[in-house]
Amino acid sequence: MIQDIAPHIYHNEYRPVPPDEDSFVLIFEEGRILLKKEEGENEIRFPRFRELEKGKEEPDKNCRYLFSIDSDRFYLLLKPEEKLLSTYSFADVRVLRTAAPRHLAFAGITGYQLYGWYQSRRFCGCCGALMLHDQKERMMYCPSCGRHEYPVLMPAVIVGITNGEKLLLSKYEGRNFKRYALIAGFAEIGETIEETVHREVMEEVGLKVKNLRYYKSQPWSFSGTLLFGFFCDVDGDDALTVDHEELSMAQWFEREKIPDQGNNISLTKEMMMTFAAGKEPR
Repeated sequence: MIQDIAPHIYHNEYRPVPPDEDSFVLIFEEGRILLKKEEGENEIRFPRFRELEKGKEEPDKNCRYLFSIDSDRFYLLLKPEEKLLSTYSFADVRVLRTAAPRHLAFAGITGYQLYGWYQSRRFCGCCGALMLHDQKERMMYCPSCGRHEYPVLMPAVIVGITNGEKLLLSKYEGRNFKRYALIAGFAEIGETIEETVHREVMEEVGLKVKNLRYYKSQPWSFSGTLLFGFFCDVDGDDALTVDHEELSMAQWFEREKIPDQGNNISLTKEMMMTFAAGKEPR
């Protein structure tokens, strides 16, 4: 999956130290990221501080520390310099789904999630005052009313519904993503993540399920979610009642006919291939 970057190690501790000349610069603009495509299949590169005209001058005003991978630090820069635009160009962040090397793709999309959070927390939601960056932790605070804001994750489920040797696959309605997927949905306030599984399955395909087995989780920064993967069995009638506002289709697939749809960055893809190989938790 996209976060599986071993032997590289992701460090998300907030350590707002000044950048050095080798530190990476991440720059975003309306769903796009500044990068350079290298020779080779989907190879990308991000700018480093040594390529900036202003270099490390006044880093607290020009950039924001994000995280580190191994010993490389990554910083958010709000606006690109003209010098960078002669070498790098903006691309849709979705290119990171297939980009290499994997650890830079993961850095890019994780930075994009943090960028979105910072952009939406510029002003206090209670009193409207300008929010300030805390210097000790990844937090925004309001100097007027004292409100504290931390990065927000949206919990969601990915559900592999099994029916003997069959798995339920679906396709989303009205989205750019056209591949097969599993049933998915966001948790609501006041419900457990297991209750989310039961509710989403009933809402989207009209099935009752039983024997929930937790598989694994995944941070999915493309949508700012933390995904919880479950396998479960259909409970009783396996006839589908598809919510066509959410799904364009849903269908049972025999184990040997599960389609292999390219890259393995997502929890959805891994769960589909785990079932196809007969290795799902039982």
